[in-house]
Amino acid sequence: MMLANMKEGGMISAHDYAVAKAAATALCGGDIETGSLVDEPWLLTVERQLFVELLKNPKTQQRIQHLLETGKPLRN
Repeated sequence: MMLANMKEGGMISAHDYAVAKAAATALCGGDIETGSLVDEPWLLTVERQLFVELLKNPKTQQRIQHLLETGKPLRN
């Protein structure tokens, strides 16, 4: 909910929201029922899938390229 409020309030961009949501989803084990137990391979699979999805996004690619070229983060 905090991410949604930050996005609506203009404190973060739509892509910031997507990155943060992917990170939160990976840390929580993915889209599963509350209280479910998962093992390490499950967590790694969820993390890998979300990471690859983010890498396909042109905004993520722009951020990576900008960081490599300037050493500074890009807020797009």
